[in-house]
Amino acid sequence: MGKETNMRLSITLLFTLFIQFTMAQKIKAKKADDFLEQLLMSNPLFKDVMANKDVHRIQIVYTEINRDAKNKPSFNTHTYNLNHNLYFYPASTAKMPTAFLALQKLNELKIKGLNKNTSMLTDSAWLKQYAVTNDSTAENYNASIAHYIKKIFMVSDNEANNRLYEFLGQEYLNNSLAILGYKEAQILHRLGVSYPEDVNRHTNPIRFVDKNNKLVYSQAPQVSKLKYLKRNDLLGKAYYKNDSLINQPFDFSIKNRLHLDDLNDMMLKVIFPEVYPANKRFNLTKEDYRFLLKYMSQMPTESIFPKYDTTEFYDTYCKFLMYGSEKGTIPKNIRIFNKVGDAYGFLTDIAYIVDFEKNIEFALSATIYVNADETFNDDKYEYETVGLPFMKNLGQEIYQYELKRERQFKPYLNKFKIKYDK
Repeated sequence: MGKETNMRLSITLLFTLFIQFTMAQKIKAKKADDFLEQLLMSNPLFKDVMANKDVHRIQIVYTEINRDAKNKPSFNTHTYNLNHNLYFYPASTAKMPTAFLALQKLNELKIKGLNKNTSMLTDSAWLKQYAVTNDSTAENYNASIAHYIKKIFMVSDNEANNRLYEFLGQEYLNNSLAILGYKEAQILHRLGVSYPEDVNRHTNPIRFVDKNNKLVYSQAPQVSKLKYLKRNDLLGKAYYKNDSLINQPFDFSIKNRLHLDDLNDMMLKVIFPEVYPANKRFNLTKEDYRFLLKYMSQMPTESIFPKYDTTEFYDTYCKFLMYGSEKGTIPKNIRIFNKVGDAYGFLTDIAYIVDFEKNIEFALSATIYVNADETFNDDKYEYETVGLPFMKNLGQEIYQYELKRERQFKPYLNKFKIKYDK
């Protein structure tokens, strides 16, 4: 072949690769049908928010759950505006995989006498670290992985999350998520505190002891050596730092990143592990699954340890989808297994919802951004006026659709009828 022919072939090949790359990006960015758009556009409650979907960075994942004659579930998932390049701050939803992986790590350690109820003593060995040897909200003041997980799901406790983050260590956390297929997931820091990157790479020494205070397991302090691809997640136009206004975008590039469909999938792996191949599930026992289902759905008003002030922690606390900011009770026929997150103007909820009376079930995950002045850390976010009403209306809209949706086989939902603490 001559040079001219080779050049034409090279140009053709480059053009073909460019088209393939462009199509792949479109698939990655969209992955959607128009079902949710049509459903929501038919309701005037969503008109204003959806007209500004890009401003609000809305993303939705809705999973229909269908059963066969043997009650085996299968999924039909719809998405709206799902885009892995559209960053949202996951906030406390990051606590969900952290809790799952804490139980997984216990199973992998396989140490006699070490389980989720074993007393956990967190020590200190680096900047900003401090010792935690008991928990005043626990029975007999016993700090444990089990107690921390309870607090994470019932009231989204930051300190409980941070103890589990320290037990796992940054490397185990992120490598485990990658092995499960969540290759772009990044959980990089503790929550509720603002520490430098190096401090978050260092995690505490931890000891577990039995009832006689005899050592069961000792974990040395860990330092994460993980390297991450550079991100460019800059949002807004200004932010406050130490009461000073900085007139430049806020950098989320070293903050946690979890995609909405991945979070939805993580939840479904715990609700319905039987649907997934063994190598794609969390390494959990049947007892782990029972424990997680209980506390992902138990309301603060049903808790004995911790005992919560029910005027502050009511039934609908942390149930954004279906209830928004309502402070009330949830009908006994409805249970919500979920994890929410809210920070920096982002609201997110990852939920599986059942109605035992109507025999319906569905999974719904959504995120919305409400920060009209595009300034972070000024405590001026439209949670109450825009974000939470959107979440409530979305959950109710899908619930109403599910009431009318035809099913070949009604689900048998006894698995989710759980005996709670009270």
